[in-house]
Amino acid sequence: MEYRFDFLVIGSGIAGLTFAIKAASLGEVAIVTKKDKLETSTNYAQGGIAAAFGADDSFENHIQDTLSAGNGLCKRDVVELVVRSGPERVKELVEWGVRFSRRSDNPLDFDLGREGGHTKNRIVHAEDMTGRAIEQALIRVAENHPRVHIFEDHFALDLVVEYSGMRIGRRFRKRHKKCWGAFVFNKQRNEVDLFLAHVTLLCTGGAGKVYLYTSNPDVATGDGLAMAYRVGAELANLEFVQFHPTCLYHPKAKNFLISEAVRGEGGRLIDKRGRAFMKDYHPLGDLACRDVVARAIDTEMKKSGDDCVFLDITHRSKDFLIKRFPNIYEKCLSLGINMAKEPIPVVPAAHYMCGGIKTDIHGCTSIDNLYAIGECACTGLHGANRLASNSLLEALVFSHQAYLHVSEYFNTLKDESFPLLSVGDAPYPLVSNALAQSEMIFIAHNWDVIRKVMWNYVGIVRRDKRLMLAQNHIDQIQREIYEHMPNIPLNTDAMELKNLAVVAGMIVCCAILRKESRGLHYNLDHLQKDDENWKRDTVIVLDEE
Repeated sequence: MEYRFDFLVIGSGIAGLTFAIKAASLGEVAIVTKKDKLETSTNYAQGGIAAAFGADDSFENHIQDTLSAGNGLCKRDVVELVVRSGPERVKELVEWGVRFSRRSDNPLDFDLGREGGHTKNRIVHAEDMTGRAIEQALIRVAENHPRVHIFEDHFALDLVVEYSGMRIGRRFRKRHKKCWGAFVFNKQRNEVDLFLAHVTLLCTGGAGKVYLYTSNPDVATGDGLAMAYRVGAELANLEFVQFHPTCLYHPKAKNFLISEAVRGEGGRLIDKRGRAFMKDYHPLGDLACRDVVARAIDTEMKKSGDDCVFLDITHRSKDFLIKRFPNIYEKCLSLGINMAKEPIPVVPAAHYMCGGIKTDIHGCTSIDNLYAIGECACTGLHGANRLASNSLLEALVFSHQAYLHVSEYFNTLKDESFPLLSVGDAPYPLVSNALAQSEMIFIAHNWDVIRKVMWNYVGIVRRDKRLMLAQNHIDQIQREIYEHMPNIPLNTDAMELKNLAVVAGMIVCCAILRKESRGLHYNLDHLQKDDENWKRDTVIVLDEE
């Protein structure tokens, strides 16, 4: 089936929904999402949105905290734009029906929390379920708009890109690229659909599932990153993978995050003997930035041989914990952990991609009519390490930036003719589903190998030799995928494996290139920060020659 829209938004998290609601004032918007519309990283975000609302706070304070966390790689103009735009964007969410925790009946009298790396209380939150509150409110607004059309269970496979260029001798060099939408797998009909659009937005989230342990939902397989790479878009800084210091350590607690806000309310990290250790690693102790805390926990676990450390907030009352952290309290209690009386077992886990598809200050990528917003983008805000709760803020601000940018030229753009394409042009072989069961072992095996290789060799602490070993393993898996994919029926597991392999390869490539330690990239063979050579982005692009 073929669809034609003014805007195609791939992803239904905060970035995609915010843009879609605004762009609907200009034309028809399609949102495609590979599972249920609520199954997004946004929906699982506990902490909140960082914004300078406090009487003792200022834009400059927030800017400096962001720059400090980013360790020299943040783009100052981007940081200033995002921070100064923050309060207005948060107020917009309130207007759309998001109910944040507050101190009084005034809807803007927020109960501001604090998280690691912040010098002031500036986290706007909805108890400990901020993402859910935002996601549900935005979905309500989007579903009630007659120009917004949501397609659930639709997996975006590849972007539709038109090339133009010039011939040099016997070679044709691709120079100019323009995006016209995407081929999308309709899981309900088991067919490929063609979504043509004048403007396409990648809002596909992160790639935490490339690691064995992650706080991310199962949908976070780096699909947008892989699609963008395959059509020649520039990507940057993929070596900077943020590991959240405190995921719940329990065999029945898959992907459950213990919010950084717990430490913001006085929680202390201790070992199993009860020793608080964070002051040994940083003057800010438990409120140091995430890269510092994650490495400290990793070091303590390796020194002791313990499987986890513990987060102790037993000095706060039960009533306080139930009111401030109702979701975390109930989850822990369901697993036999009473956080009011005993410490919570925690371990680090892959959490956030600070790198991604390289964009400008409007969210534009290196391909015309293609934007990237949210975790899949690299805007220059986060640098080498994201400051806590700046991610939802970034998504809000850049959704607005993209909307303002496209508004300026959309009347001209919508008059352009779509390329002469049909569903039959989709580059996916039709293979009998009878082969599916026999090939699932190939998918499951390589999925596990990728995640274990990345965790063991490209994790919190790295070495050159481990990175080279990882590269060899990933290269081999990519060759196997290239050889066997044509014989595997089109399905989401196979496509996610293909995308994970691409993303893993890019992360390893960027990590090998950066010969220093900075922020989230910590290499024991290059312990010093090298501003002379590496105070810059690590940019990669598919070699098309």
